[in-house]
Amino acid sequence: MQQLPNSHATLIEGQMFRFAKSGQGKPSIVLLAGAGGPLDSWYKLYPEIESLGTVFAYDRPGVGGSAKPREAQYGETVVAQLRQLLQVAGVEPPFVLVGHSFGGLHANLFAREFADEVAGVLFLEATAPEDVSGLKRFQSPLQRGLVKLLDRLSPRDPFDEIRNELETVKDIADAPGFPLVPVTVLSGTKRLPRLLVPQALVRERERTQLGLAVLSPLGERIKAERSAHFPQLSEPELVLDALRRLVARVGRG
Repeated sequence: MQQLPNSHATLIEGQMFRFAKSGQGKPSIVLLAGAGGPLDSWYKLYPEIESLGTVFAYDRPGVGGSAKPREAQYGETVVAQLRQLLQVAGVEPPFVLVGHSFGGLHANLFAREFADEVAGVLFLEATAPEDVSGLKRFQSPLQRGLVKLLDRLSPRDPFDEIRNELETVKDIADAPGFPLVPVTVLSGTKRLPRLLVPQALVRERERTQLGLAVLSPLGERIKAERSAHFPQLSEPELVLDALRRLVARVGRG
């Protein structure tokens, strides 16, 4: 990963975190990867992303270079840890949050909890709160079987964020309303075979993606026609362009 900046490690209340900070100026772009995604998963956005401001990426507990979680990774816990980490790393608001997949839940909650520090949000193939339980109703028998098999072969830590996903959804529901900030929802459109992903699930996912776009009256939707779940890997230039446009909409502080 030669394009990535050097990473560092720090302790936050006994929890070891790995993070990378690069670029300079405002806004501060905070990259929130999906479940199990290390900061290295953003490598195709570097070094171009660094021209947009200060860039911060990190490994959540139990991922990459960060130690296993010392407490249950509820949404409230994750965003509180992130805010402390940003302060320790000297990353100052205004923040533009980029939440991929499960990281979209954390971006959603962070924007609500610290609305005065957030200038914009890019939801990148992001999980909506309704997806956590709602999409399971539309899974095919094959999908359910694969999930159960993987869980048996590689059981998750009881403190893992996926194990505590329902609590994270509750945290979002209990949080203040979403702030009036520019929002971009970038969604992949390539789908797996219907045997794995039924059409009903695709329709429901489309509905919840549109729901993220209307969290703010300043929301917009972009489709990544050549991507499935990882546009930052399959169409990095599209992601960078969406981020440039978002940064232009929020201004540079």
